[in-house]
Amino acid sequence: MHRKTPWARPVGVLFASQQEWTSRSLASILGPQGYQVLSSFTRAQTLAHIRRAPPDAIIIDEQLPDGDGHTLCRELYDQDLIAPSTPVFLALSRAPTRRDRLAALRAGAWACLGDPLDAEELVAMLGVYVPAKLETDQARATGLVDESTGIYNARGLKRRAEELAENAARSHSALSCVLLAADTESGTPPLALMRRIAAALRSTARHSDAIGRVSESAFAVVAIDTDAAQARCLAQRLAAAILAEPPTVGTPIPTPLYFRVRAGFDGVPDFHSAAIDPGELMLRATAALYRARSDSPEDWLQGYEDGGSAG
Repeated sequence: MHRKTPWARPVGVLFASQQEWTSRSLASILGPQGYQVLSSFTRAQTLAHIRRAPPDAIIIDEQLPDGDGHTLCRELYDQDLIAPSTPVFLALSRAPTRRDRLAALRAGAWACLGDPLDAEELVAMLGVYVPAKLETDQARATGLVDESTGIYNARGLKRRAEELAENAARSHSALSCVLLAADTESGTPPLALMRRIAAALRSTARHSDAIGRVSESAFAVVAIDTDAAQARCLAQRLAAAILAEPPTVGTPIPTPLYFRVRAGFDGVPDFHSAAIDPGELMLRATAALYRARSDSPEDWLQGYEDGGSAG
């Protein structure tokens, strides 16, 4: 009996193999079950595809034209290209032995698929693993913490900023927001750099400050008892800490990696009397960050009300 997956979006299964006919065969098996089979034919294509759009499950041939499947499995985890909940299968050209299964597990694959392929077994495994993966994705999406860095995500930061704003309003205190972003030559900062920035922010910001990752390359710090002038000093201190932070042990950053820290900020001296909410305060800091990124390198730091170079 065909059982379609009860998910609103297509569930993608990426098959990395130089055998195009096998990919078509998989599509004919998995399509009626509600899966969308995607194909790549080399290691390089597979990595590029996953970086662009991570699939919900991955099947990798043991041998690819430009590498072996075991090494590719390790790369997916070493480079943090997939979530730990993403099921990965290693496809062999023979019936797997105990040695094959152990080697696959040590490489990070969840299971071995033998030849000939047992379609019923594959469908059953996907029926168990994929829903669990999608449930994990949903929990991550509705959570408050950025799993990659351990600090607030955008949702968590918004909630914490609202709490700080309430405190600032009650005590007629200052409130500010600083946004910092890393610009690299490649345009896409590596995850190791994002973790390095998060570590620098945690070690430099005050315990009362709220720290969050608000986009792929940008971080925000919401600080109570900090007006615009003090926010400028805070941004300078945070940027210096980021540049001085050593690489995270176990997650090497490609060397040499050239990156520039840009920052934007805004702050009000008395949040109670300010006619804005914390969301607008963050939007002002974001606007200042965009201006800092579009100006010359010397103008890396911009305040919302700055008319020119922030120096």
